[in-house]
Amino acid sequence: MSTLARHNAASDMANSNSGYRTLWRWHFYAGLFVMPFLIVLAITGTLYCFQPQIEPLLYPQLLVVEPQTAPRMTEDVLLARARAAMPADATAVTATISNEPQRSTEFIFRLADGEKESVYLNPYTGAVLGRLSVDQRFMQVDRMLHRKLLLGKPGELLMELAACWTLVMLGTGVALWWPRQAASVRDALVPRFTLKGRPLWKNVHAVAGIWLALGALAFVLTGLPWSGSWGKQFKALATAANLGAPPGTWGGLPLRSTLPAGAGTAASAEIDGTASMDATHSAHAAHSAHTAQATQTDSMPGMVMDDLPLPQTPWAVGNAPVPASTDYASTHDKAATPLPLGRIVAQAASLGVTSGYNVALPTSATGVYTVSYFPADPQLERTIYIDQYSGRVLKDIRYADYGGISKAVSYGTSLHMGRYFGIANQILCAAISLGLALMAVTGCVMWWKRRPQGSLGAPSRERAAPPMRGWKAGLVVLGIVFPLMGATLLAVWLGDRAIFGRAGQRKRAAQ
Repeated sequence: MSTLARHNAASDMANSNSGYRTLWRWHFYAGLFVMPFLIVLAITGTLYCFQPQIEPLLYPQLLVVEPQTAPRMTEDVLLARARAAMPADATAVTATISNEPQRSTEFIFRLADGEKESVYLNPYTGAVLGRLSVDQRFMQVDRMLHRKLLLGKPGELLMELAACWTLVMLGTGVALWWPRQAASVRDALVPRFTLKGRPLWKNVHAVAGIWLALGALAFVLTGLPWSGSWGKQFKALATAANLGAPPGTWGGLPLRSTLPAGAGTAASAEIDGTASMDATHSAHAAHSAHTAQATQTDSMPGMVMDDLPLPQTPWAVGNAPVPASTDYASTHDKAATPLPLGRIVAQAASLGVTSGYNVALPTSATGVYTVSYFPADPQLERTIYIDQYSGRVLKDIRYADYGGISKAVSYGTSLHMGRYFGIANQILCAAISLGLALMAVTGCVMWWKRRPQGSLGAPSRERAAPPMRGWKAGLVVLGIVFPLMGATLLAVWLGDRAIFGRAGQRKRAAQ
């Protein structure tokens, strides 16, 4: 046995009375639960970070065009050709605006059965390049794996739990790694590849873990605000404290297009105080969901901003339930004429938003155009509501309007997605993600090598566990901050005492 291996064994024994085995036991339980999810998160997260590079390789015939010197066709002509390529009952809901010379033009339609489909056109010739299901788009599938394991709400809760338990795994892992007695900091920070067998796996696991701990913590904390359960509650709390969305964007803001005279009675126009939206439109106009007149609308259950394939709405102004405006076609004899898309694009350019943004199209008489600009630099984020008839700007929400928490989350999101400082950010995120996958693999190998046949192989309980009040207080705080995790912490603790505690008592009594 090597010197370091003997030291590790001695250190384990020496620290048995200081809570070492208790920490190891919690680290074991956390790792056992987190490992499979961590591998999924690492692989899907790495792929998603490189979405700008991967998608053109997967769909070159749809996304990439040959740059030409000829002028590009107007957005209105392209939209008309996209409509002609889709079924008559399909509704155009989103336009992607980009000035990149090699990028095709994309419009998203909602089909009669509720499915969403993109149609791609050559912006120079107007030729239809093809269609693609939004839900079957590779990056959408990857993203839904990352967030929900493709299992809907149960999968979303499982991934949220895995993220929370990663905090326990990180905390106990750092405590187990902490140099003890004669161990030097260098031994703890540099892997010893001269070791053999399980000591080598343990050393690599510990050293890699400490190098990755800070990045893993950042990943968890920046990802949780987007979670479906805790994230919604966190956003509501931040908003209530005036630290989240700007005033009026998270409920209480009656955004709507004003019907021109002759298009209907003023009284009836006042009844519906919400913007027109649909499932795909939700990502760009979700902030009008909780208007003062919301009782006049019918909600589309389960549809929120973050259900879009590739989200283009900042955290501060999205993730709200989506209502549907009253159908004015059945209550008004004369229809008003909305402004063309090209006029909205020109107006957005005059406001400083020129490329790389989405426009949510109004789908009813009271709907609004919503310009959603979600660039790599959070300070440039914009969400603009425009009246579809007059072109009046109803609301222009910028980074400066956000509360402190929303500003922090915006930066965290950009870093988490590998967007903030270009390819270097992508590589850093990939290194952390794949490193965490390596941690899961090495932890599994160590467990398998030491696992007694026919047994779970959990570290044995200490005969007289120390108080460890600090750790217990920390777990209680985690359980309060993350209630779903708190419930599982309690379940694991009770199960451990009920099953393994009694077994240990019987073993000691037999001795």
